[in-house]
Amino acid sequence: MSDSDTGAISGIILAGGRASRFGSDKLTAAFDDVPLLDRAVAAVAAGCSEVIVVLAPDDDRELPVAAVPVRRVFDPAPHRGPLVGLLAGLEAAREPMVLVAGGDMPTLSRDVLAALTRALTAAEAWADAAVLVQRGVAQPLPAVFRNGAATQAARRVIADGERSLVALLRALPTRELAEGEWRGLDPDAATLRDIDRPEDLPESSRT
Repeated sequence: MSDSDTGAISGIILAGGRASRFGSDKLTAAFDDVPLLDRAVAAVAAGCSEVIVVLAPDDDRELPVAAVPVRRVFDPAPHRGPLVGLLAGLEAAREPMVLVAGGDMPTLSRDVLAALTRALTAAEAWADAAVLVQRGVAQPLPAVFRNGAATQAARRVIADGERSLVALLRALPTRELAEGEWRGLDPDAATLRDIDRPEDLPESSRT
């Protein structure tokens, strides 16, 4: 995505998790000299009119600066799962579509994110979400949603006791991009990379 692609879409970065497997605040960990959260915000901001960072209730960290406004939203309670955090972001988003990614996803391809957005736009009325498929499995992040439909579905699914993004996707008609539709833009599937443990960082970032 380029600055000219920025349109009526809000970006949501989910950044309220425990990071228990990492052992410390992984969002500040450097990936090729840039903090993880900064990298995710920059990639999402390239195609959005705003970026909302969803944080744990007690997280007062300074947010990255981007070419569009970046603002914080808090989870209603600590560590209740990504779906609850997403709902907080959806309720705060100003645009009719939202692009969602994790704060621990440092190598998001802007071209792939743009392809997701175009796919949902082209689907018009029949789909309310768009995701990537890898090895036959739909991946929950990154994803693009129609805000109104996703907000209503998230409320219903949470009321039923669910907390996962997969549960939300099951509740929505979803446009799944087969690997042949996006791997040419990202041959190494770097867009799907996330950082769970220190050893997931490049060796140069661990020294």
